[in-house]
Amino acid sequence: MSVLPAAFLPTLVRRERASLAATLLAPPIALAVATILNLGLYVLLGRDPIAVVHAMLLEPFLSWTSFSEVLLKAAPLLLIAQGLAIGFRAKVFNIGAEGQFILGAIFASAIPVWFPQATGQWIWPLMLLLGALGGGLWASLTAFWRVRLNANEILVSLMLSLVAAQLLNYLLLGPWKDPNGFNFPQSVMFQYDAMVPILISGTRVNVSLLLTLAFSAAAWVFMQKSFTGYKLQVGGLAPRAAGYAGFNEGWAIWLSLLIGGFAAGLAGAAEVAGPLGQLQRSISTGYGYAAIIVAYLGGLHPLGIVFSALLMAVLYIGGDNAMVSANLPIAAVRVFQGSLLLAYLIAVAFVRHRLEWPRAAVRSQS
Repeated sequence: MSVLPAAFLPTLVRRERASLAATLLAPPIALAVATILNLGLYVLLGRDPIAVVHAMLLEPFLSWTSFSEVLLKAAPLLLIAQGLAIGFRAKVFNIGAEGQFILGAIFASAIPVWFPQATGQWIWPLMLLLGALGGGLWASLTAFWRVRLNANEILVSLMLSLVAAQLLNYLLLGPWKDPNGFNFPQSVMFQYDAMVPILISGTRVNVSLLLTLAFSAAAWVFMQKSFTGYKLQVGGLAPRAAGYAGFNEGWAIWLSLLIGGFAAGLAGAAEVAGPLGQLQRSISTGYGYAAIIVAYLGGLHPLGIVFSALLMAVLYIGGDNAMVSANLPIAAVRVFQGSLLLAYLIAVAFVRHRLEWPRAAVRSQS
């Protein structure tokens, strides 16, 4: 006679209510899992994993200069992610923030490029306003195609990002190219009044950080306290119920995409009027795509996004440190970012689900 245990796999069972513990533990667990997985990758690459982790996760906090660069990097990530999260919670997936970021930079650059001799403290605020309008205008193209022709907003917004990059190339290789720029694809350097004022003396952190924090606070009030934000969330969670209640799906799509485009365009304007000081092809650094990770890593909650933006900024600055001190390839830094998002998406599945292990069955054979 032999006794063989039956093999059963656990199943995911939906919880009656979301688990608060799983919600709080998902981000740190995701970070720990991603770190462990990438430590193995660094070993396979022949790098010292301790040196890489020290350079990537600790060095950004070891000096005020390094941490100020973290704040500078976190500002556009936070701003774009807050705008995207509003749409994501309404189930409107704007994947084209990179293109909207580029258009914001282009619209903002028009003033110093066309009027290089202009002076006055009105220039940089107007640049930021134009940048926000440019990002919103680019997002409106996606909204139009989604509402009128039911085109997939993921594909449309993503393809428009490629169009935006080509438009940037055209301008910098053609009409907006600096004639005294040694043939580099860049615009003229902006005048002093076209630069966003420095916020913290001795650093590159500028006033756009305050605007970003103000936008984050406004996003929290909008999503948590306003009836409009409530309608967007209901439309995302229960679209049929929202339809019965008279909520307009087309209106929700337009509003979600315009808010995301406005935020991304404002971030693009602050980038050219801030640390760059001119329009360059390098303006397209992947902020719009990284902000998607930031939004989800923050649980699509305005407060959580603040912390996830800081974490992503640390990975950016720490990744640069690791490339220099530990000879780490840039691709490894991007793998860390991607694995962090993947680990978080797996961990967050347990917020509304739990593993149920069936009882072991015992069969007797004679």
